[in-house]
Amino acid sequence: MGGLAMSKVVVIGTGTMGAGIAGGFLAHGTDIVILGRTQAKAEACFDAIKVCANSTNAQWSKLGGQLLAGSIAEWNDWTDTDLIIETVSERLDLKKAIFAHLDQRVPPHIPIGSNSSGFPISDIAEDLATANRMFNTHYFMPAHIVPLVEIVLGKQSSPEIANQVCEFYKAHDKKPVLVKKDIPGFLANRIQHALMREALSLVQAGIATPEDIDTAVRYSFGFRYAAVGPMTQKEISGWEGMALAAELIYPTLSNISTPPTCVTDLVKSGKTGIAKGAGFRSWSAEEADIIQKNYEERLKAAFAVLKVAPDQG
Repeated sequence: MGGLAMSKVVVIGTGTMGAGIAGGFLAHGTDIVILGRTQAKAEACFDAIKVCANSTNAQWSKLGGQLLAGSIAEWNDWTDTDLIIETVSERLDLKKAIFAHLDQRVPPHIPIGSNSSGFPISDIAEDLATANRMFNTHYFMPAHIVPLVEIVLGKQSSPEIANQVCEFYKAHDKKPVLVKKDIPGFLANRIQHALMREALSLVQAGIATPEDIDTAVRYSFGFRYAAVGPMTQKEISGWEGMALAAELIYPTLSNISTPPTCVTDLVKSGKTGIAKGAGFRSWSAEEADIIQKNYEERLKAAFAVLKVAPDQG
C-alpha cells in the first residue's frame, strides 16, 4: 500500500457516504476514483465530494489530488490503487455481486472494503477466491468529519492485511479500530445501541423527555468522552465505584429485544427525523438547516479537541 504522498482510493457508490468518504480522502491530497452505475452518475457526485473536501480542508485543491469518474461495470484501471471501498445501497445481493466482480477484476494485493453497517463481510465475500483481502471498512456520518473507521475481520480476512489498512487510515488522519470478528453491529454501533435501548426505554416509561436525555448525555459522560473513552475514564475515576453502582443499576436496565413503541410508532407514521420534518419533535426547514450546520461545526470543534495532547501511538 502506498504512502500519503502518492495514495489512490477507489470509492464505489455515489450516495452521501460515498461522497463523504471520497471527500475525506481528497482533502488529504489522495487521488480519488468514484464509480457509479454510469460514468455520468459518478461525475454528478463531484460537487458533493468537493464540498466535503472543502469542509475538511479549505486548502485541499493545492495538494494535487485528482478526482476521476467511471462506471462500476467498465472500470479496470487499478494502477497504484491502495484501497477500494464499496458504499452502495444496503442490499446483500447487490454487494455480493459487486464483490464477486471485484474478486475477478482487481489484482489480489489490493484491499477491498465494504462500508456496510448491516451485512458482515463474511456474507458479502462468501466463497470468493480473494476473500482474505476483503473487510468491512465501516464509517460514521458525516464520513468526511467523524474520525472512526471500523476495520472488521471476516472469517477469511487476513489480520496482516487488515493491519496494513489500519496504517493507511492513520496516515490519512482517521482513527481505525480493528474488530476481530464480524458480530452484528461491529463495535461502536453495539455500544451506541446499548445506550439507545436504555434512552428509548426511559422515554417510553415517561421518566425523561428526549430533550432531557440529550442534555444528560451531552453535559455529563458524553462531555467527558471527548477527552477520554469510557474505559480510560473509569481507570481515572476508579473501577470500584463503577462496580458498586453496577450491582444496583444493572438489574434495572432495559433488556428489551425490539425497539419500543415510542419509536416504532414514529417510523410507522413517517416521522423519521429532520429529513421528514418531524421525529419526536417537529422541525421547520429553517430549524433543520440551523441544527445541521451547528452539528457539523460542533463536530469540527470536537475533532480539534481530540488533537489536544494527542494520544500516543
